[in-house]
Amino acid sequence: MGAMASTTLANGQEQAKTRPVSDSSFEEVKIPVPWGHISGKWWGPKLRQPILALHGWQDNSGTFDTLAPMLRDRGFSVFCIDLPGHGFSSHLSPGQFYYLFWDGVHFIRRIVKTFNWTKITLMGHSLGGAISFLYAAIYEEEVDRYISIDIASPTVFHVEILKNLQAKAIDTIFKYENYDPKKQPRYDYDEMVDLVFEAHKGSLTRKSAEIMLRRGMVPDEEKPNCYRLTRDPRLKFSLLASFTRDQVLEYASRTRCKVLNIRAIPGYPFDPVLYDQVLKAIDENAQLTRVRVEGTHHLHLNNPESVVEHIYNFLKS
Repeated sequence: MGAMASTTLANGQEQAKTRPVSDSSFEEVKIPVPWGHISGKWWGPKLRQPILALHGWQDNSGTFDTLAPMLRDRGFSVFCIDLPGHGFSSHLSPGQFYYLFWDGVHFIRRIVKTFNWTKITLMGHSLGGAISFLYAAIYEEEVDRYISIDIASPTVFHVEILKNLQAKAIDTIFKYENYDPKKQPRYDYDEMVDLVFEAHKGSLTRKSAEIMLRRGMVPDEEKPNCYRLTRDPRLKFSLLASFTRDQVLEYASRTRCKVLNIRAIPGYPFDPVLYDQVLKAIDENAQLTRVRVEGTHHLHLNNPESVVEHIYNFLKS
């Protein structure tokens, strides 16, 4: 992967550029978008349409750093992106709000159109799995299959709770209108790892926290041996477009592609009744494969060997 590479569409415009990195097992990719760029890591052959991999809320593409090489070594290409506001991707413009689930649908659409892909395969963890769920339901003829790791659908709230959460989120985001990134807290390396490790409350191993921080932090320009987080603080207050139970069940019923749902045990404490209802609705019109694997919410990063064979068998089916 040593040479510079680019993707050119039929109109001759160069839409995405890649640059070589020190780890030759993947290429760093930047896709231009109106507010900046979407960054990602491409594992495997560039001439093969990849699995498009989407990480969880406030994580980044590093969440697939242990799984993607295993899939690459089995003959697949995997393009793991940093969703906007995460990792090395640009933050949304000042004054914009994050709508997470719906944002993700149009982010995927931009990438698919950039590369002119058809019959795509998606792989998502947590938020990324929920985005894959929506995209597959909306563009049901254009998705061949998707893999959802420890999530069944977007977050569901009772409408009264949702109303109250939205009011708080909007008012809090206004406080970040003139947020100065230079005022963001700085930490030394061990403090940063401790921060991320403790914030995930046992879902990440310490090693996995360090892997995630490869794109989750950058050196501070002013304080030697200190780091700051790369993610946009506005992501913390992004429940403006959550869903009701009826909405997710309706979207689930529109799914037509092949679906692999990997449920971590114990994983994230989702409502088990709703989780089952969503998968049952998917199974009515789609081809659902459902597996339960022992592990935390981040089992694919902590123990990729626990899920890779399930994913490989699904992709080859």
